[in-house]
Amino acid sequence: MTGLSFLTLMLAAMPIAFVLLAATIVFVLTTGNLQILNSIPQILFGSVENFDLLAIPLFVLLGEIMNERGVTRRIIIAARVWLQRLPHNLVIVNLVANLALAAIMGSATAQMAVMSRVVVPEMEKDGYDRGYAASITASAGLLGPIIPPSMVFIIYGVIAQVSIAEMFMAGIVPGVTLFALILAIALWQAGKHRQKGHAGAPLPQGSRLKATIPGLATMLIPLTIIGGISWGIFTPTESAAVAIVVALLFGAVVFRELPLHRLPVIIDRTVTNTAIVLFLIMAAKVFGWVLTFNQIPQAVAAFIVSLTGDPLIFMLLIMGTLMVVGMFLDGIAALIILTPILLPVATADYGIDPIQFGVVMSMTLVLGLLTPPVGTGLYIAAALSEIPIMRLSRLVVPYIVASIAVILLVIFVPWTIRPF
Repeated sequence: MTGLSFLTLMLAAMPIAFVLLAATIVFVLTTGNLQILNSIPQILFGSVENFDLLAIPLFVLLGEIMNERGVTRRIIIAARVWLQRLPHNLVIVNLVANLALAAIMGSATAQMAVMSRVVVPEMEKDGYDRGYAASITASAGLLGPIIPPSMVFIIYGVIAQVSIAEMFMAGIVPGVTLFALILAIALWQAGKHRQKGHAGAPLPQGSRLKATIPGLATMLIPLTIIGGISWGIFTPTESAAVAIVVALLFGAVVFRELPLHRLPVIIDRTVTNTAIVLFLIMAAKVFGWVLTFNQIPQAVAAFIVSLTGDPLIFMLLIMGTLMVVGMFLDGIAALIILTPILLPVATADYGIDPIQFGVVMSMTLVLGLLTPPVGTGLYIAAALSEIPIMRLSRLVVPYIVASIAVILLVIFVPWTIRPF
């Protein structure tokens, strides 16, 4: 009955947090275990009593500050002024800017929205097909949840009780590898999708330094985060706080592009977005507790173990299952629901490293951003670029294949997540 109510409400397009809570209540009522209701408030509030969760509002605030004024423009100008002599330089600039934003925002959907508005029109002016430009931009959004800081990695680290710093470091090699594959595919297709047209006007030589300094200053923010964590100077939460100070300093004092009167609006958006994520975590914690009470994880573990005893085959089965799940369920929601069920099986029955399992889970579920029928990132890129959704779905297929290749690399070559 609980599963039926879950599927019915989800198909009715009810927000996933309310679906989880409603399914929990249905379970309580149908089983007559009313005493469970006494434990739910404690579980709800206990699920967010975790210091590591402070990283979520801090990284959300950092992304809002960086998205408020001029960040994308500074990065694009700095990249193009040095790459303007290369063929298809706008393609490279698009992906370099996406890589930089991935290291700042940590949100794939925000990254796709910003870049679709800024870079796609510029590429179209330079003679590129709009659909091709949109497909590159949407696919590069897959870097957001992999390159640190990553909201997906933070949530997994909290649920799995593993080091968020280790999760961040584990995403570097897969993220850079995916970037290289997307760049190679994009350059290979560039000639076919570009009409004969003029290249962008070269910038004066004397403007290089003037264009580069703001871009380098912006990149101090992700360097502060990654460097501080990797050298053991900051925890992920502390690095986010330091990065916010740096972002405010450059935005409000150095470049004067962030009016202080905008801070209340930025904080309001931060509070709203953080509340959504935390409420989802609370609802999923209650739902997961009900599943455990009903011995669902044990049943799932027994079923999977009966299929195979090989860790690699297990990982491939999980990968295929999560790809299907990601087509219908938001990636973060699926991660919160499935991690407590699948992680104990992976670690206890197959001896799989929880960091490796987290990277595979996160990368596979993130593919759902570009796969219908949910495909949030796909719809965002299509709407902002004014491209038919079906055409964009076809154009992103090579990049989805590249992402799958990187996931397989993490599965078969585990040292890629611990290269340092």
